[in-house]
Amino acid sequence: MNQPLTSSEPLPTLPLQSDSLLPVIESPAGHSTTDVRRPIMDLTVQELTDWLKSIGQPGFRAKQIRRWLVEHRITSFDQMTDVPAALRKQLDEHFRFSPFEVVNHQIARDQTEKLLLRLHDGELVECVLMRDPDRRTVCISTQVGCAMGCVFCASGLLGVKRNLTPTEIIEQVLVLHRMMKDDERITNVVVMGIGEPLANYRSLMQSLTFLTDEEGFGLGARRITVSTVGLPDKIRELAQSGQQFNLAVSLHAPNDVLRSEIVPINKSIGIQEILDAADEYFTLTGRRISYEYVLMAGINDRPEHAEELAFILRGRNAHVNLIPMNGVNELVMTAPRDPDTQEFLQILQYEGITATVRKRKGADIDAACGQLRLNRETKRD
Repeated sequence: MNQPLTSSEPLPTLPLQSDSLLPVIESPAGHSTTDVRRPIMDLTVQELTDWLKSIGQPGFRAKQIRRWLVEHRITSFDQMTDVPAALRKQLDEHFRFSPFEVVNHQIARDQTEKLLLRLHDGELVECVLMRDPDRRTVCISTQVGCAMGCVFCASGLLGVKRNLTPTEIIEQVLVLHRMMKDDERITNVVVMGIGEPLANYRSLMQSLTFLTDEEGFGLGARRITVSTVGLPDKIRELAQSGQQFNLAVSLHAPNDVLRSEIVPINKSIGIQEILDAADEYFTLTGRRISYEYVLMAGINDRPEHAEELAFILRGRNAHVNLIPMNGVNELVMTAPRDPDTQEFLQILQYEGITATVRKRKGADIDAACGQLRLNRETKRD
């Protein structure tokens, strides 16, 4: 069994976007669906038990059906081979197998896979499977769009439409699990896709409870990383949940003036308040904080920025993930030259700050966060 993601490890590598694409698998174009059936994963085991009894079926089949949905790599009710055919038909008549359809599936040369998913109301979200020698990491979304307004991110260019439900969050993990090879298993989950996870706190926590529950997906809390732009009250609430999730704070600047330009919501928060909340998170959970820092050429990548970043993090149990800017056609910002990135890294390390440069994953597909959704939304508008 692979070891869990520990506080001494950098965060899993995340994908970047470029222009060279491998073949894309797409379903026919379409918008919202008239299917009013409830997604089967919306039901708790008890709700499923009650429904089964209402149609004259024994309650024990609820856990049987749930195991098929969670543990097995099936794509329809009809594949539940030890469930009576008549019951499988009733399940299909009353429930949807999944809350979305896969409308785009890209596979990179490094075997990173990215899905564009259409929800029941026609909205789109993304999720990604990343393969490393010792890990299989999925990156999932929590909102349709994002309201944080980070200037470098494709996810928020169209604003935020709505929160995802717990089932819509959970099913991103399950759909990628079903697409994996028989000898593969998901080892880590990073909540770093489209949306601000802590702005959808209730659904986030319900989905993480399922992912960590022994009767759910059974993943250890230390294998899950929640990324946030920095909502102090919610960081503290997450710290008090009793779970040892990894916390990643999207910092991107070493001072309030610059950060408020890059991350507009910072105007109403401030870096110090975020750092204080993150310190409390470390105190309560013992989990080292990761600080995400997207490097943008000529904006936040100068040596003086590195010195200032080292100053505000000195003495904290922190790890800095340096992320060269993703290529997004709609944005003018670009990644710094490799020598500039290395100089920034070396300054942090010289000042005693643990830091790494995130490796590129899925570089030959539209794997920048929100890019695939943005491309599709722009075309259909």
